[in-house]
Amino acid sequence: MLGAAIGDALGMPNESTSPNLKKMRFGYRRAFKGHPNAGLGPGQYTDDTQLMILAGSLLADGRFNEERYASALKDLYARGGFRFPDGSISAACEHMLRDAPMVAGVKSTTAGCLPIAVPFALSYPGLSESIERAVRACNVTHTHPAAHAAVSTLVVLIYYALNGSNDAIAQAEKKASVEDETLGGRIRNALMLSREGVDTETAVLKIGHDVSVYQTLPLSLFLISKYQEYPADLLTVAANVGGNTDTIAFICGAYIGAKKGAGALPSDLLEGLEDRQKIELLSGRLRSVYQRRLDQV
Repeated sequence: MLGAAIGDALGMPNESTSPNLKKMRFGYRRAFKGHPNAGLGPGQYTDDTQLMILAGSLLADGRFNEERYASALKDLYARGGFRFPDGSISAACEHMLRDAPMVAGVKSTTAGCLPIAVPFALSYPGLSESIERAVRACNVTHTHPAAHAAVSTLVVLIYYALNGSNDAIAQAEKKASVEDETLGGRIRNALMLSREGVDTETAVLKIGHDVSVYQTLPLSLFLISKYQEYPADLLTVAANVGGNTDTIAFICGAYIGAKKGAGALPSDLLEGLEDRQKIELLSGRLRSVYQRRLDQV
């Protein structure tokens, strides 16, 4: 969770911009004047981490169901609390303000569905249950099968990384291929580019970096495959690929945190992260939920 939030905060100022891989700078900074995130300071996160915390808090309290999640989303949106929210999340919240919460979801493939995968992967010792419950939560805002496939894929990636597997990326690719042929094919092609040693600039052009799961998730997996042994480099590059940088870096950071632990995250980024203690406390509570469920198996 700390890795995800760090990646999100690093990618925040570059969200929706062009790639900036030739003049990358390490560390947090502000968005340029007029940018939708211009009101945020260095180290502050976007809607991705907000969604992770919101769903994670309900899970940690033992109160998560789709109705409560929908209501919490609607309340946050109604009071203007979302930070440059995903368009599909906004549309779903608008529907909820007019209609019953559970008919809110839109048939969308935007990557705003992805952040909730993290707390579900942390909360359930059984992979199938993690996936099932994450997809049900995703359906509150995103009803498109590709969004469900992408959430399932990210749960698998985090789950296997947490459990020390050396083939988490391969397991994620396999899951994507089973769930959505197009998503699986694009992830497979992205990983092939990494194995062939294609440079990141070329890969961004070939894979794309827009807000759809068809580009955000494959590019994230390309970067993870290429830079995972160098966490600081992975986070910096992910934050500078342009387009959906906040979510791309969020995914990369979540993977590094799951695979290597908080000790692998740069200490200065940890120190400068907004709500670090809140996120650490929440992650500890989710670990307790996970352990209680494991003890009941």
